[in-house]
Amino acid sequence: MAATYVSVVLLLSVLGSASAQLSTGFYSSSCPNLLSTVKPVVHSAIYSEQRMGASLLRLFFHDCFVNGCDASLLLDDTSNFTGEKTATPNQNSVRGFDVIDKIKTAVEKACPGVVSCADILAITARDAVVILGGPNWAVKLGRRDAKTASLSGANNNIPPPSSSLSNLISKFSAQGLSRQDMVALAGAHTIGQARCISFRSRIYNDTNIDSSLATTRQSNCPSTSGSGDGNLAPLDLQTPTTFDNDYFKNLVNLKGLLHSDQQLFSNGSTDSLVKTYSASPSKFASDFAAAMIKMGDISPLTGSQGEIRNNCRMVN
Repeated sequence: MAATYVSVVLLLSVLGSASAQLSTGFYSSSCPNLLSTVKPVVHSAIYSEQRMGASLLRLFFHDCFVNGCDASLLLDDTSNFTGEKTATPNQNSVRGFDVIDKIKTAVEKACPGVVSCADILAITARDAVVILGGPNWAVKLGRRDAKTASLSGANNNIPPPSSSLSNLISKFSAQGLSRQDMVALAGAHTIGQARCISFRSRIYNDTNIDSSLATTRQSNCPSTSGSGDGNLAPLDLQTPTTFDNDYFKNLVNLKGLLHSDQQLFSNGSTDSLVKTYSASPSKFASDFAAAMIKMGDISPLTGSQGEIRNNCRMVN
């Protein structure tokens, strides 16, 4: 019994040690100008294309849900290596890799060989939210970059837009995230666009959808599969380039664009959270920031694990 207890304690200490090694001041001496180097590049990218803010935030989410926040998503395929970019949730969907390249170039110029691509993703996600009017938070740093990636992990761990509420809860729980974390993080859909292929089934088949929204979206998303698959629509009808709580107001009014969005307000266990966030922008902002910090703690590589990539697209 005692031996079992000791082994459990050791296991918990190992599991908890990685995130414990992350700290907001990790680069204070090795790269003191890191944050001021990253933000202007993010700002420039969003100024050029406001949708890019949502895309940069999404990169962090799609990275962290596959073997932790380790920049595995950024690795390009090679003749003998298959990365995560061609996974179903990512192909023709995840974008902003060129912006990360620009940030990495600027950071390498400021402090060569010091800052990981995984940490760049974490900082960039925060900056994108702040630039679009969302909450600020202190980003914990000290992650290192993976030398591997997982196509199967990307296909299995990232919940598709067709997800049921129980599937969403399961996928987030598998990453150590609570229902509250999940609903708060879903609020990221207050910015950005979605492709017709991801909401076609909802606007033609779902019954819990505002009829005017369905009609509007059908005009640019034909019912025939393969026709107009890439046509875009804003995830948040009112303010698609402002980080606010309109996403939750839309859900209450049955105006969620994705099936998975509306599942959060569908007479289920998360309805009350959606109502809370729709009524309180400050509560949403604080819970979103806390959930982003928690998501950033998912299985980071630290210490001598992984590496600091010279180029975010390939291992050294």
